[in-house]
Amino acid sequence: MTYTVIENGTLIDGTGKEPLKNAQVVIKNNRIQSVNQMDKVSDLEQEDVTFIDAKGGYILPGMIDTHVHLTFEFLGLEERVDTPLSLRFYHTIKYMKETIDAGVTTVRDAGGADYGIKAAVEQGLVLGPRMQIAINAITSTGGHSDSWRMSGLDLTRPEYPGFPGGVTDGIEDVRKKTREMIRAGADIIKIHATGGVMSPLDHPEHTQFSPRELKMAVNEASYRGKKVMAHAQGAEGVKQSILAGIHSIEHGIYLDEESIDLMLSHDTYLVPTLYAPVSVLERMGESSYIPDYAAKKAEEVVEAHQKSFQKAYKAGVKIAMGTDASVFKHGLNLKELTLMCELGMTPMEAIQVSTKEAAKCLGMEKDIGTIEPDKYADIIIVNGDPLEDITVLENSKNIVKVLKDGVVVKG
Repeated sequence: MTYTVIENGTLIDGTGKEPLKNAQVVIKNNRIQSVNQMDKVSDLEQEDVTFIDAKGGYILPGMIDTHVHLTFEFLGLEERVDTPLSLRFYHTIKYMKETIDAGVTTVRDAGGADYGIKAAVEQGLVLGPRMQIAINAITSTGGHSDSWRMSGLDLTRPEYPGFPGGVTDGIEDVRKKTREMIRAGADIIKIHATGGVMSPLDHPEHTQFSPRELKMAVNEASYRGKKVMAHAQGAEGVKQSILAGIHSIEHGIYLDEESIDLMLSHDTYLVPTLYAPVSVLERMGESSYIPDYAAKKAEEVVEAHQKSFQKAYKAGVKIAMGTDASVFKHGLNLKELTLMCELGMTPMEAIQVSTKEAAKCLGMEKDIGTIEPDKYADIIIVNGDPLEDITVLENSKNIVKVLKDGVVVKG
């Protein structure tokens, strides 16, 4: 048996309880054994024990980002065409480390990461967060993430490992594509129910699939014990997704009262990704990084997006933190918490939706999300009190130590 003891810090355990000062967290192998105030660990004195001094910092659960794309940061057209596929995997190693360094120990990759990347992390070949993967998003011809361009150029990469291309039309094609994603190793099915900001030929309010097509994806996924997440920005696409039984609404830019009522009655999660359009505006003018059409749509949606989040939050919709990391640089994930707090959440609530509630969204609440006995020791130590100033989490330099599965992977 090996033990790790974290002590001399203030514990914010993710449950919403009051912080515990002078906390002591005892880890046995890779799981948390006990959580108490500092005391002698007399029964461990004869064992292999490593002590970690939090030095008066704050001890939190590893953060969970339920919407990322680990295999890329948004590229201009020329870079997309000229970048060899294999090079993207080396960049992914960097992006995963930046994610870990930011204090994010678990992610749901919403398209791009294949089973090999997930396996490489699980086998310890590369450092990265725990992950659920969608492989690729199911989209309609000409819809959000269709890689065809008006020039006739198709940027789809059929050589990608585990490739099934996502472009799909019709009920039976949706059935087959869902099965192909599961065959390729998908933990969750991702479908684009509406257009989006970063696609050239649609608008966020455009609906892309019929209710029967959406329902087919949900049914096929459920037969294999999988859930479906929907990129859904316009109200009509959101409502159709909820009624089809989709588990989480990604983005939710244009929510109306009816869609919010449906989310409440169907117990649907909202993954708001507030920082994504804001980051597009922050990077306007950077070469081909932000096309004109994306900048224009980002300017259009930011205010509506934030108002929709506020309405959903006040109504009591279940929220899980997600960022769409890749639209902005990896490692900036926890800027999302600052935006949530600016729009009405308390810092404690923002931490909970990034830990406990995000774990529930992923169906992993028995193992991660809070610092409690029997859960995996995914823990971060932070310089500064995030309950007093949530922005301390934005800067990865303030995340002084990260443990994943009981092992120190930063600091």
